Amino acid sequence: QVQLVESGGGLVQAGGSLRLSCTASGSIFGINVMGWYRQAPGKQRELVATITRLNRRNYADSVKGRFTISRDNAKNTVYLQMNSLEPEDTAVYYCNTQLFSEAYWGQGTQVTVSS
Repeated sequence: QVQLVESGGGLVQAGGSLRLSCTASGSIFGINVMGWYRQAPGKQRELVATITRLNRRNYADSVKGRFTISRDNAKNTVYLQMNSLEPEDTAVYYCNTQLFSEAYWGQGTQVTVSS
């Protein structure tokens, strides 16, 4: 079992910044990809960014140039630095990883961007 705990959400004005953190614990040996997804009200959950253990990154087009994903393998933690936030970024953000073909999710953290 893998447990993911997120933190760092909140309310921010458009143009502002937030940093999300997600720490993995439990049976985490072998985890490669960690990522962030988000789900806005009435919409499907969508990929935001992923990062491999060797720091290969992938971003959704909508966040390229504004968001940066990083990880600290020693702390089993992945971060999402979000700059130039827009009201359209408002959503619940979920941390995700996969191990032995099983997906694990955090509890989610709310990000609200006011205009």
